[in-house]
Amino acid sequence: LVTGGTGSLGQAFIKEALKLNPKAIRVFSRGEYEQSEMERVFNDKRLRFLIGDVRDKERLYRAMNGVDMVVHTAALKRVEVCEYNPMEAHKTNVDGSENVINCAIDNKVDKVLAISSDKAVHPINVYGGTKQLMEKLVIGGNIYGDTKFSCIRPGNFQTSKGNVLELWRQELEKGEEITITDIEMSRYWIVLDRIASFVTQCLGMMKGGEIFIPKMSRVELKELLRLFKPDAKVKIIGKRPGE
Repeated sequence: LVTGGTGSLGQAFIKEALKLNPKAIRVFSRGEYEQSEMERVFNDKRLRFLIGDVRDKERLYRAMNGVDMVVHTAALKRVEVCEYNPMEAHKTNVDGSENVINCAIDNKVDKVLAISSDKAVHPINVYGGTKQLMEKLVIGGNIYGDTKFSCIRPGNFQTSKGNVLELWRQELEKGEEITITDIEMSRYWIVLDRIASFVTQCLGMMKGGEIFIPKMSRVELKELLRLFKPDAKVKIIGKRPGE
């Protein structure tokens, strides 16, 4: 079962996991349109599409019945959105993760691998705080039953939905200036296909209790801009809430 399975990482991981010839992969997410599009693009009978939200424990329990492994990617991820909606971020990232843990234990799932964030380290925003708490809950799940729980702590996904490069491309296509929050800021980047492969490797290696951290490149926004389009007109808009 992949929670948030229609998201950028969810789809990249499922594409990788299908190469291992699983009996079935359950795609658990809220978006019916995203699921129908994914079903059309993948066109694979091993995929099972289940509408649901990790906040709904009863639905999650039923979806997890008979599952061997869970990859938990579902989350509210945008820093500024979580900052403006802290209670909603908590309901999904913390309460939802607790539901994943309890349903996995009750269904006797073998392994659960949860996707965290580099922002969980010394968090300064709501998103990072909820992810740090999620990590502690997930690792703490190992004291109950036989289910093994581990986390992965990646950085920014280079080709994920809504990433800065996608935003810049859209602005250029409209003939607009490129907007940058703070040109001195930096990000830790990892290519989506690489993190999907890393998830598969960690599922094979995990014993329970690990926080896996992939090697990532640190790139400043001014360097990223130079590589993207050095002659672009730039508008500095300032840091967003929580950055």
